[in-house]
Amino acid sequence: MTLSIAPDLVETVVGGLLAGITVEGGPTDEQLAVLGVIASHLWDRPDLDLRTVRHIGSAELAEALADEASRTMFHELHMTLETCRHPQSPDQVALVQEYAEALEVEGDDLLIFRDLIEQGVATASADYQRFLAQDLRERFEPGLADLPVDSQHPEVLLAEKLGTFAEYGPGTLGRAYLSFYERFGLTLPGLGVSANHHFFVAHDMTHTIAGLSTTSPGEIALSAFQFAMDNNRVNRAALLASLIAHEAGFAHPQHLMSGETGLLADPSAALLLAQELRRGSECRGDFSLVDHFEIAPLPLADVRAEFGVRAPANPDDGHHWW
Repeated sequence: MTLSIAPDLVETVVGGLLAGITVEGGPTDEQLAVLGVIASHLWDRPDLDLRTVRHIGSAELAEALADEASRTMFHELHMTLETCRHPQSPDQVALVQEYAEALEVEGDDLLIFRDLIEQGVATASADYQRFLAQDLRERFEPGLADLPVDSQHPEVLLAEKLGTFAEYGPGTLGRAYLSFYERFGLTLPGLGVSANHHFFVAHDMTHTIAGLSTTSPGEIALSAFQFAMDNNRVNRAALLASLIAHEAGFAHPQHLMSGETGLLADPSAALLLAQELRRGSECRGDFSLVDHFEIAPLPLADVRAEFGVRAPANPDDGHHWW
């Protein structure tokens, strides 16, 4: 498990996260609920009572977490809980900064949220758009990454290439990918005018293999799934982008009409996040940026088996298509 930690460290990490959201009268109900399901479903500790877990300060936590993977994991989960405080507060942002400095972790979120507090929504939103422009390019489909992007005209050849997936047999990844667009009423990349066609090929292939739908909670869960598959900088950026758009809500990518706020206050959305962190962590590899054109002729079941993608806990919850 890529987000696994030694059993004797779970309570320490939870205590650090709990201390890291204890500002201005304590954690919010949403923050506690999200932390609770993470402890229960990611680390199998439903027995932990957040009312009695000892708070762990930044210095003590830095001593306990010696490796980069566990430190960046903590920071990403701390940032996730940070986005769950509404309205955002200077003390919360400062505490995330304190823990990040103690753990020697850097991230785009530190600047974005600091500017949100110090300079306002307009500056933080501009930070987000600059970050997103770089983040999306790094998440382009590998076979399309070096091709020029035309934001003024459709990419007809790309759409035609994707359309050939219909020639693959029933049950193949390529056929399932096309079914994804049909099911959710989406336009196939290349047909419309967008600068992000090359991003959406990889993103929607990831939806298809993971079996996650396009609901807003599903989008947050997909980015959490990716982060859990491989705790690398690109996947951490994907999680940040999703949380700002769908949880913090002060900025959003161009393909969304507006941001959303407080989705994880819904217990079912918080549970989905935790379950997909666990499911992604159990994968044997990260399939989000493999060459999807190469594996499109393969049976989807075989692709999932190759990467260790297990079935969701509840395929009929409205956030999956399995």
